[in-house]
Amino acid sequence: MALSPSTTLTPIDQALTQILSGLSPVVGEETVSISAALHRVLAQDIRAPLAVPGYDNSAMDGYAINSRGLNAGAKFPISQRIPAGSVGQPLSADTAARIFTGAPMPSGADAVVMQENCHLEGETVVVEVPVRSGENVRRAGADVQQGELLFNAGHRLRAPDIGMLAGVGLQALTVRRPLRVAVLTTGNELVRPGQTLQAGQIYNSNFYTVSSLLQGLGHEVLDCGIVTDTLQATEQALLEAAQNADCIISSGGVSVGEEDHVRTALNNVGALSFWKLAIKPGKPFAFGTIANKAFFGLPGNPVSAFVNFVLVIRPALARLGGLIEPPTIPWHLPADFEMETTGVRQEYLRVRCLHSANSAPRLQLTGSQSSGVLSSVSHSDGLAIVPANTAVKRGDLLRFLPLSEIVGHS
Repeated sequence: MALSPSTTLTPIDQALTQILSGLSPVVGEETVSISAALHRVLAQDIRAPLAVPGYDNSAMDGYAINSRGLNAGAKFPISQRIPAGSVGQPLSADTAARIFTGAPMPSGADAVVMQENCHLEGETVVVEVPVRSGENVRRAGADVQQGELLFNAGHRLRAPDIGMLAGVGLQALTVRRPLRVAVLTTGNELVRPGQTLQAGQIYNSNFYTVSSLLQGLGHEVLDCGIVTDTLQATEQALLEAAQNADCIISSGGVSVGEEDHVRTALNNVGALSFWKLAIKPGKPFAFGTIANKAFFGLPGNPVSAFVNFVLVIRPALARLGGLIEPPTIPWHLPADFEMETTGVRQEYLRVRCLHSANSAPRLQLTGSQSSGVLSSVSHSDGLAIVPANTAVKRGDLLRFLPLSEIVGHS
């Protein structure tokens, strides 16, 4: 996985290819009850042990009949009543069964007439409309066939998936265990929320952004605290993090200042694969390994850290966690702003979607696009992508990544 570190800017697609090509799923499975399986990643393929529905049943409240030769106005004596959960008797010739939604179809019946299309004359039902064979009947296996492949290993379970698996009678599932992700932040100026700020100090927002993103993806967060800006402290923190985690994420200390020690520490205790991405914000991003554990070094600016996480770390964690995740398909929406030609880096702008009754949604900037203004993310609906060396005119179509698709299920 090691690459030759370079000071050149790495395009985002190339960086992802390099990172993902060297990662394999972390070994580790566990069995959980179906009630605790939401958002977990399946470790095994799942095939249906039975069909759903397991028998032909009524899709409506009405009357089960034999529709052969039936004309509107036909009359049928009601021979039985079949509520859901009960099994009726074979249908007598030229009679009808009062039947309810979900109840098994009696043998001899091939259709159900909705009660709205009938009226009663004592104990006789009068069918007011023509009826086709199979009408309002749910066939056995119409939803799921016995033995059918429901989900492949690597699928992240959503709420309807849980319902489907419960519907075939599964009570427990084998899933990938959550990744243990060590998160450390560097900087003498950082303090935790709740403490009193001293002169020159700021609150450590990056830890809470990153840990919330990780939790939204279903991973376990190992809080490695705030690391002081010395090479020795940084090396020690990285080594300790690698002992207990499946991968390590740091924020801060990856730029070129005299107090930025992460890259040097990584080279001393591990291996730096590459540094600097051709994106804005988020250029000073470092990737490497420590004790064969993947290391991701985020910038200290909060927007840069967020953008790096959703563009690079999220797909890397999916690979480590055994998740087969389809690529995010950007939308294409018109810009409601203008911008001068970008530089050599691809830019990711924080935007909101403006909706109006008479036009398609348009993308509007959420104020300052500085990498230190986290409110630009909080007020946004997603990221608009502007390629390198490109100017934006009002109405130009831009690729748009909705936050709902790139920040997990939180």
